[in-house]
Amino acid sequence: MPTQKLIMELLKNYMEIKEFLNISQYSILQDEKDKFIFQSLTNLHQHHIKHCLSYRKICNLSDLVNNQIEKVEDFPFLPVSAFKNHKLLSVEEEEVFKVLTSSGTTGQSVSRIFLDKETASLQTSALASIVTHTIGPGRLPMLIIDSKAIYSNKINFSARAAGVLGMSIFGKEHTYVLNENFEFDELTLSNFLEKFQGVPILIFGFTFMVWKYLFDTNLEKKYDLSNAILIHSGGWKKMIEQSVTNEVFKSRFNEKFNLKRVYNFYGMVEQVGSIFIEDSDGNLHCPNFADIIIRDPIDFSVQPLNKPGLIQVISCLPKSYPGHSILTEDIGILTGVDNASNGWKGKSFRILGRALRADLRGCSDTFKA
Repeated sequence: MPTQKLIMELLKNYMEIKEFLNISQYSILQDEKDKFIFQSLTNLHQHHIKHCLSYRKICNLSDLVNNQIEKVEDFPFLPVSAFKNHKLLSVEEEEVFKVLTSSGTTGQSVSRIFLDKETASLQTSALASIVTHTIGPGRLPMLIIDSKAIYSNKINFSARAAGVLGMSIFGKEHTYVLNENFEFDELTLSNFLEKFQGVPILIFGFTFMVWKYLFDTNLEKKYDLSNAILIHSGGWKKMIEQSVTNEVFKSRFNEKFNLKRVYNFYGMVEQVGSIFIEDSDGNLHCPNFADIIIRDPIDFSVQPLNKPGLIQVISCLPKSYPGHSILTEDIGILTGVDNASNGWKGKSFRILGRALRADLRGCSDTFKA
């Protein structure tokens, strides 16, 4: 891990985001990180005003283009719903490499996120820098609590498909425990665990599906997952309805499978690659290239430590679309800065729930078998 002195020297002159991704995650004090993010957002804000007519119009209508911007909190933000109601892209149509769509219940509009190859590459590199910091650099045999059928559309990817595909780069011997009809196949699970008995494995799935198909299934055998690392994410609404909190989720998997390494993360299709994974205190933690701001839902002022508000997510990655500063519909609290017990620097936070009347949009909440 680079020393703080070396990091400060690197940050004296603004680096390109590709160079910044090479710095070990969670190693930069918040004050120094703010300097890089401010410069990065300055460049992205100007880029999107120049190349995205819709973004420029939105900023003009809100008198945001000419506002004095002196710190990260001053940059304009888009409500996450803007990606449902506007076609927001900052590249030519022919440069679009892939279109991602958010989850949504039947009849709802979905976000459409336009990626060019450069932005997609940055997102992949960013995700790799976070996940490998947590599980190590080696690719592990991977058990996926989903079906290959999620890839049926090769161009327009759902949020769930994008999430599984993004995580799959950290695994090998990829094995899906749901068949093409999204039915659980215990024989597949049993064969995989027998093949890799005593070997570290990676398990990935969206939270409700992991619970439904791995924990809450009547298994014929008793399985030991003490060598496994489980990474999961997605909406928690159905879990909370069953009185399953994050703490309960972890303890139940430990009791049933002797599975101790369980990591939840927070992320969204509007900022793919910028995920917030749990630290050793059970809080979600901001990586070097992304951040959060908690805002009062009435006047959008910045909330202090431990005071709830709407979560604004910030990322230095999106160049093909103006997704660098987004106000979500999630309520959360800032729990700390530079003080995680495992030594991680930067902000940590927790999610308390959804804002009233916010659309249900968690990847696992909208799953229908």
